[in-house]
Amino acid sequence: MTDTAQVLSRIIADRCSYRGAYLDTPIPREHLRAIMQAGLDAPSGCNMQTTSLIAVDDAEKIAAIRACFARPIAAGAPAFICVLTQEMPSYKDKSYHVQDYSAAIENMLLMIKALGYDSCWYEGYMTDADAVGEKIAALLDVPPTHQLVCLLPVGIAAEERKRVRKKDFAERAWFNGFWEIDI
Repeated sequence: MTDTAQVLSRIIADRCSYRGAYLDTPIPREHLRAIMQAGLDAPSGCNMQTTSLIAVDDAEKIAAIRACFARPIAAGAPAFICVLTQEMPSYKDKSYHVQDYSAAIENMLLMIKALGYDSCWYEGYMTDADAVGEKIAALLDVPPTHQLVCLLPVGIAAEERKRVRKKDFAERAWFNGFWEIDI
């Protein structure tokens, strides 16, 4: 493996969903820009580019966003990235907006880790019956043409990161067929 591939492999393996408190260390705008650019550089079905992003690093706006949640999340996180999508029919009248924003989020999560920060993909809160995404979208003047589907806190972990056990390779990946054993 090349040195670049080894570094990327370590970043991917080290990334995990961090749900603890964050240090209040500010995130430089150049880092937020690099994280968002990584998201915008993600593949997009039929090149429709349905994903848009808003970085929030203003303390008052962060407090207002936190107030939208029924329970505390991302305590102390000095920045959030809000992921927006537009459902746009493209190939055979299908929209690939979910795949688009998912690819963008994964790219951003990897860049967040590469820059030495932690994060968590908060989507369920945004789109469930509580409609937190709509509340946050209203705070950020998001037009009705866009849906806020995900919130990524960005910061330095203040607590020990808890990693979940991943299933072994052989339990989830095979060569040349489902359950084929490579001898």
